Amino acid sequence: MDTEKNEKKKPNLLQIAGSVLAAGFGVQNSKNRERDFQHGNHRVFIIAGIIFTVLFVAGVFTVVQMVLKSAGA
Repeated sequence: MDTEKNEKKKPNLLQIAGSVLAAGFGVQNSKNRERDFQHGNHRVFIIAGIIFTVLFVAGVFTVVQMVLKSAGA
């Protein structure tokens, strides 16, 4: 009964972040995906996806710059 109650609730911020991270790396759980599509707001996931993408690209850029700097380039 408790799991039915949890499945009908909207996903919270932590669940949204987890879903976006999992989807970004291609390992999203089907149960969570169904929850997101049934009870989530698509705008929130789009915004979270954009933020994730910007942070990911910035992180990769930073790592590349650090490697190039340490290599003497």
